[in-house]
Amino acid sequence: MGSASRTRSRSCLHCYPSVTSPPNRGTIGTPAGTVRVLRILLVVNSFASSVTARNTVIVHRQLSRGHDVEVVETNRRGHATRFAHDAARRGIDVVIGYGGDGTLNEVATGIAGTDAALGVLPGGSTNVFARTLGMPNDPVAAVDHLVLGLDAGDLRSIGLGRVNGRFFCFHTGVGYDAAVVRDVERRGALKRWFGHPLFMYSALATWARGYDRGRPHFSLDAGDGRRIDDGYFAVVLNTNPYTFLGNRPLDLVPGATLDQPFAVVAFRSMRAGVIVRGLGSALRGGGVTPNEHLASWDGVHHLVLEHDEAFPYQVDGDYLGTATRLTFDHVPDAVRLVHPGTPTGS
Repeated sequence: MGSASRTRSRSCLHCYPSVTSPPNRGTIGTPAGTVRVLRILLVVNSFASSVTARNTVIVHRQLSRGHDVEVVETNRRGHATRFAHDAARRGIDVVIGYGGDGTLNEVATGIAGTDAALGVLPGGSTNVFARTLGMPNDPVAAVDHLVLGLDAGDLRSIGLGRVNGRFFCFHTGVGYDAAVVRDVERRGALKRWFGHPLFMYSALATWARGYDRGRPHFSLDAGDGRRIDDGYFAVVLNTNPYTFLGNRPLDLVPGATLDQPFAVVAFRSMRAGVIVRGLGSALRGGGVTPNEHLASWDGVHHLVLEHDEAFPYQVDGDYLGTATRLTFDHVPDAVRLVHPGTPTGS
């Protein structure tokens, strides 16, 4: 799940060691056969669970060995989007989100549709998107993968999801899932230190008393004849996995990828057996199996969820509140992603 962007704001060009960049690294945006130093903005959420002063210095040093790096730190939600959008306007080549999945979401939102490329560094507790790309969960190890991608100029256009105008990188959760995230964020001071155990506690607490399991909360309509009227818990996936439980991916729809339209999973019952069977199959890597209590759709370009009473939703692990209507659309080729490389011996 993501981390809210709540850190100090300062230009770390004045805070981190200066490293001279040799003029023979970087290939993004250059004609064939030529190279240049890349202009990079590193957007840091230092309240994210894996972001420390030591790690940030190491990350900055590694990136600066071949490129010109500017570092900024966020101090409130939405701050990373503003930094990223301004960087794209100024002609920065790559904007790197270093924090949790929420920080990455904000950076992607800020550069979507621009020439700036998106770089990823894990700094949160789960780091779903970075790990989906095959990066290690440790930022100090992950920066070596990112540097290889930068130096190779390995850019890949990816699609993003959009819900009520808000972009998302890997999923939007609606209903029970979002109620769990809401409970975690209410205990935000504990999230940095207790991570996954806190999520497990919140999942159980929400199941027991924080979510009405006795009635449907929304309908889902894909606009192509696929519709259900009794949704309790749904996930709109831009890629797979849905999340990680420790080192194990929760593969709701193994075939979901960043270059395809959405996959949608909707639970039509909150009975314990239905949830356990569905998520158990996903933990074993086989994805969910559709049945009378569980719908699984792929190839979804457009989706509407609605109900007379407001229901909760979260985007890339950040709780966004409640709504009576959510409109989803898939945006192909929304952003260029720096695809991480694999260091020798990894």
